[in-house]
Amino acid sequence: MAGANTTAIAFIGFGEVGQTFSRGLLANDGVAIRAYDLLFGSDAGARLEAAAQELGVVRAPSAQEACAGATFVFSAVTADRAEAVATEAAAWLKPGQVFVDVNSAAPSTKQRAAQAVTASGADYLEAAVMAPVLKPGLKVAILSGGPQAQAASEALNELGMNLTPVSEVYGRASAMKLCRSIVIKGLEALMVDCAAACEAWDVKAPVFASLNATFPSIDFHALAADMRERVATHGVRRSAEMREAAEMLGVANLHPGLAQAVADAQLRGARRKEGAR
Repeated sequence: MAGANTTAIAFIGFGEVGQTFSRGLLANDGVAIRAYDLLFGSDAGARLEAAAQELGVVRAPSAQEACAGATFVFSAVTADRAEAVATEAAAWLKPGQVFVDVNSAAPSTKQRAAQAVTASGADYLEAAVMAPVLKPGLKVAILSGGPQAQAASEALNELGMNLTPVSEVYGRASAMKLCRSIVIKGLEALMVDCAAACEAWDVKAPVFASLNATFPSIDFHALAADMRERVATHGVRRSAEMREAAEMLGVANLHPGLAQAVADAQLRGARRKEGAR
């Protein structure tokens, strides 16, 4: 895939995360990237293929060919595909390769994925991305976990990334992310529904004035607009993330109902935007 002095990197999944990380990684000398996405070769994948060509990322005809010879293999798919992709990749991963799982999946999902990957002899790096990637780009905060988290994080940080090892135990990094997501995505859902109800009854001004009096450090008009846009833009992905949070709660014998309701609300908000186009 690359010469002796080249750091070879592969992406399985070439959406927002894959493209953003590739742009940052390719700013380093001696980095070569190959990518595979299920949409490559289809009408729906034309935009992804154009992005790859513009960035200088080689499009591979299969995930296996994308990963051949890569030091780091990033899995950047949807949360519901994270475990399946890790299991499939385990069939061809080799010792010396590091599988970097950046998907927003439940701790138990990451643990099963890790078991599949490490059985191949490759290393598995749990990676919990803690914020949307577009603005910070490669510098987005990522919590990493696993026995090789320290060494792998140091190597990736030398390429400009921002990984912080938090545990040698798989699952803890993702638990930290998803526990936080219950609050963040829950607040978004609350604000979207609150604003919609206020508008329906023409009571936004007094309600937000009351909220501002209770929480004077928060501009609720700005917050509601910002959170509505976040849900409209990212609601489908955030809904999937909250279903992973619900799984996390269930595994811990905690009630998942609130997380599931937040997932439904995020999806409703996303659908409203799509219907308005």
